Amino acid sequence: MWIFGWKGPSGFSASSTAEEVTRGIDGTGLTAIVTGASSGIGVETTRVLALRGVHVVMAVRNVDAGRNVKEAILKELPGATIDVMELDLSSLASVRKFASEYQSSSLPLNLLINNAGVMATPFMLSHDNIELQFATNHLGHFLLTNLLLETMKNTARESSREGRIVNLSSEGHRIVYREGIRFDKINDESGYFSWLAYGQSKLSNILHAKELARRLKEEGVEITANSVHPGAIMTNLMRHHGFINSIGHMLGKYFLKNIPQGAATTCYVALHPQVKGVSGEYFMDSNIGNPSSKAKDADLAKRLWDFSLTLTNTK
Repeated sequence: MWIFGWKGPSGFSASSTAEEVTRGIDGTGLTAIVTGASSGIGVETTRVLALRGVHVVMAVRNVDAGRNVKEAILKELPGATIDVMELDLSSLASVRKFASEYQSSSLPLNLLINNAGVMATPFMLSHDNIELQFATNHLGHFLLTNLLLETMKNTARESSREGRIVNLSSEGHRIVYREGIRFDKINDESGYFSWLAYGQSKLSNILHAKELARRLKEEGVEITANSVHPGAIMTNLMRHHGFINSIGHMLGKYFLKNIPQGAATTCYVALHPQVKGVSGEYFMDSNIGNPSSKAKDADLAKRLWDFSLTLTNTK
């Protein structure tokens, strides 16, 4: 249980839970995609959105695990509307297949929660031969967002309700390589350091939302794009670091957020009326936060956007 509970301007704090920050909000008629919805805060995000009446599509790599989560939520919330679809963000082909199948379903899309991620993994390459953390945490979500953007635009127009895109980032975005994004050395194993590569991917999540927000505003589209830091939480993301994982599980209940608290900022930014019209911001503890100077660099954001278009062959 996170012990610090100073409330920010929103009226919420680090100790607020996802249920608390969405209390009284009616999400009926909204449809959301939540990536990585079969574990960690993705499960709680799915549950709370469903609790508030949102139709949730769980985009998961392990479909069986996703179905188990769906069944568990439906036992608690028999009236919930939840679907499970396969998505492996480390494969651009899988992202394209998911987007195509979603578009074929004719479902609307109000909320896109880019939640899934890997943390501080040993050096590995994705299915497309791109460093795994950058590929999974940023590039897969970048492509997914681009492919579903027209669906979101159509939904916003037809429903007259603001669409919202939420990128899960981290305070880890501050711990990065000197240049921020190693555009020329993304796959350089010799210079790879797992935590710096993680920070690079999380910085990319913020820059992606920042540049996307700029483009949407320029276009006059009623869709916002923001990034969030969920807080320090013990989830299975730490599985590649045995010692830290063990210490975290022993002491985490005293110094780290629990999962309902960790999902709060995502659910706040996705649903709360206080966030209407707010775009290109970085949130933490259900309040607007102050990211690093690199995360505010508009030129770096534009360069990352063009780089990502090239890597995903969507230019």
